[in-house]
Amino acid sequence: MLHQLGFRFRLHRSDLPGKPDITLPKYRTVIFVHGCFWHRHPRCRLAYTPRSNEAFWSEKLASNEKRDKRNQRALRKLGWSVRIIWECQTKDWNRLQKLILTKLS
Repeated sequence: MLHQLGFRFRLHRSDLPGKPDITLPKYRTVIFVHGCFWHRHPRCRLAYTPRSNEAFWSEKLASNEKRDKRNQRALRKLGWSVRIIWECQTKDWNRLQKLILTKLS
């Protein structure tokens, strides 16, 4: 979709904090495509906490959120703009296309 929209990008640049899913060097923008469960998408039905071994999951998911925030701060400090697209937002291609264009403008 990004190529169809005229964007050129790189995937999973390991030289940047958090190894962003998509990097748009021309726009100095990175995009993370976050899973709603693993990254705790607010008010999303997919961002639940499992009932079995709840203490483990609460700690694990909280540490994921802390790591995400730390990586985003580091990227911004390096001059990158950070955008997040959530897993649940990828289901509708028309909506996703509009979302991408909005986030990159």
